[in-house]
Amino acid sequence: LVIRDGRPREIQGEEVVPGDLLLLRPGSYVAADCRIVESHYLTIDESALTGESMPVVKDPAPLARSDVPLADRINMAYMGTLVTGGQGLAITVGTGKFTEIGRVQALIGAATAPKTPMEKQLDRLGNQLVLISGGVCGIVFLVGLARGYGVLQMLRSSISLAVAAIPEGLPTVATTILALGIRDMKRHKVLIRRLDAVETLGCVQTICLDKTGTLTFNRMSVVAINAGMRQIEVRNGLFTAGAEVIAPHACEELLRLLQVCVLCNETVVEPGSGECLLRGSSTENALVHLAITSGIDVNGLREQYPLLKITHRSESRNFMVTMHGIGTPAPLSPAPEENGGGRSRLIAVKGSPPEVLAMCSWHLKDGEQLPLTDEDRLAIELANERMAGESLRVLGAACYLYAGEIGEEGEHGLTWLGLTGMADPVKPGVKELIGTFHRAGIDALMITGDQVPTAYAIGKELNLSREIPLEIFDSTHLQEMDPDLLAAFARRVHVFARVSPAQKLQIVQALQKGGRVVAMTGDGINDSPALKAADIGIAMGTAGTDVAREVADVVLEDDNLETMIIAISHGRTIYGNIRKSVRFLLATNLSEIMVMFTAIAAGMGQPLNAMQLLWINLLSDIFPGLALALESPEPDVLNRPPRDPQEAIISNADLRRISLEGGVITAGAMGAYGYGLLRYGMGPRAGGLAFMSLTSAQLLHALSCRSETVTMYDSARLPPNRYLSWALGGSFALQALTLAVPGLRRFLGVTPVTLMDGLVIGGSAVLPLVVNEATKQQRNSP
Repeated sequence: LVIRDGRPREIQGEEVVPGDLLLLRPGSYVAADCRIVESHYLTIDESALTGESMPVVKDPAPLARSDVPLADRINMAYMGTLVTGGQGLAITVGTGKFTEIGRVQALIGAATAPKTPMEKQLDRLGNQLVLISGGVCGIVFLVGLARGYGVLQMLRSSISLAVAAIPEGLPTVATTILALGIRDMKRHKVLIRRLDAVETLGCVQTICLDKTGTLTFNRMSVVAINAGMRQIEVRNGLFTAGAEVIAPHACEELLRLLQVCVLCNETVVEPGSGECLLRGSSTENALVHLAITSGIDVNGLREQYPLLKITHRSESRNFMVTMHGIGTPAPLSPAPEENGGGRSRLIAVKGSPPEVLAMCSWHLKDGEQLPLTDEDRLAIELANERMAGESLRVLGAACYLYAGEIGEEGEHGLTWLGLTGMADPVKPGVKELIGTFHRAGIDALMITGDQVPTAYAIGKELNLSREIPLEIFDSTHLQEMDPDLLAAFARRVHVFARVSPAQKLQIVQALQKGGRVVAMTGDGINDSPALKAADIGIAMGTAGTDVAREVADVVLEDDNLETMIIAISHGRTIYGNIRKSVRFLLATNLSEIMVMFTAIAAGMGQPLNAMQLLWINLLSDIFPGLALALESPEPDVLNRPPRDPQEAIISNADLRRISLEGGVITAGAMGAYGYGLLRYGMGPRAGGLAFMSLTSAQLLHALSCRSETVTMYDSARLPPNRYLSWALGGSFALQALTLAVPGLRRFLGVTPVTLMDGLVIGGSAVLPLVVNEATKQQRNSP
């Protein structure tokens, strides 16, 4: 709605231009950035843009400074925000890319997602393997020439050896396990939008949590009540005072408080197929929602007390007054002998506790109406201060029954009913989830557009700082901070308050500059630049905006943040399994190079021909390596700290261990080859023994690679892996076919084996497994 030529007109949003006068009405979205020129109790929900959980009351008065944060510009309205109450007029000052949402879109376009840690490490490992394998194969070629072998023969052998040395099964293993991880996450209602995001979840060191809509519901709820001079906690629809559970219909002062909050209320209740649809301000919706969950028939109660007159709050009266007729039966009416049968009107009041309390002369306690003493007033004031100190929005409620018309004189002698404290409550299970993050070695910090007191209260409730004092930072002047200082400062802070979209991006990039792997959660437009720039962006699927979901790497379909810990567990397991596969592939491929190099250098001929090298590579690289990548999570996977993203996927210690394992497998194969040379001389029969021995030893080595610390003898600590059993069974069956099928036997150059040959092959294959397990046990012993 705009005013053009002095008349209201409804136009398309894209037709709004600077200078247009916008009419702001409840339930409508603001079509452009605009300057408020007239406000009648105008409130706007800006949570999607600023993260401020409470609707903002707008005021056309000029601001005192030019550097006021986005969330505090109360004389401005922004494109895409929702008018929740009142009405107003505003002049358009920005459209399209010149709006705050347009600036957010520009930040999204400028932000780039970094390479994942595993992507970097696999690139580095691949380059190293190409150089090392190429060099070794070149040396084998030269040594063979020096030994008198033909150039063509050595060229064919060297090329085959180079192909065998490179673990081409690694991309297959990595891609398959990441794809399977995405499938598993889908079962937990977690959508992974980027393949390598699964593994990156496993090395997250810091998780930045958006408050509104992520940690909290992004809707106001009554969380505390003071009625009958006692404090009542409200959680999950239950009313508790200490250890006592209170039934609202059995507690008259609580029931009357809820009923008056429903009557002095403009929220419209529309029945739906599931929950009722509430149309009104967030504060009044919270009061009505509580009454409904308490079993109060809201529309029925309003029919018994029809609204006669309403007086809204004003600058001089910070409370709302409604007058109602009294039907029959009237649950709020006193007994006939108490009212003399003459009172026919009910006044309901809610608003600022001090102002409402000043109009009261009575209060309810244990179902009785008692005079309000000075001690009672002091107790109510202390309760109000305590609830306000917990960053709750506190309202007082009172009522008055009388005969005649409403007037100023009628708003005294009221009966005090109690206080209601509202907040945007933390979702169930979030506090426990933060504790799980901490046990997993992950730092959790909160980024919010809320005021410092509200943010501090939520941070304390979630125990973000663990056992040390909570560090909170007002981000108003964050833009002026030196980037290097911010990078060091960000790791000490637990809560960032009053944060704009650009500042969220700045905080994430500062943490990354400090060497942290950062996950960012969010649901609003204001979170989108930070979601894209983070190593892992996590958006809410139900409450999240389209913009947030489009740029995120992970989408939580049901907005359940608790599934994040499952995703992190899977990510850590996937990385550990890929490491197992890499260690297996490197050890087995190294054994092939060492067998060829040792035999040629020692003048023992070529134990393996080109076809045999390629067969071993095909058989042992793919299926056992893939099966190792499907190992189940280890029990303590979430009790270990996240890995260092700078740490190589294969460390120097791993290389020493791999060299030892490959050397033991080589010794076994060379032993079988030496036996063949002694018995049959140089030729296919001796080479066949080396071929069968080396292949069998490599397949059995997969059993040793299931764990870096637990031996295969301690089966109770290793969960069963049926995929590995199938892979080894199938691979041994294929290997047996090389002896049983004549055509395949001729193709590979293999000859039949005798019983004695079979015993030699079995011994040379099993012995390396026993030795490698024994050295693993010795290395892990205290």
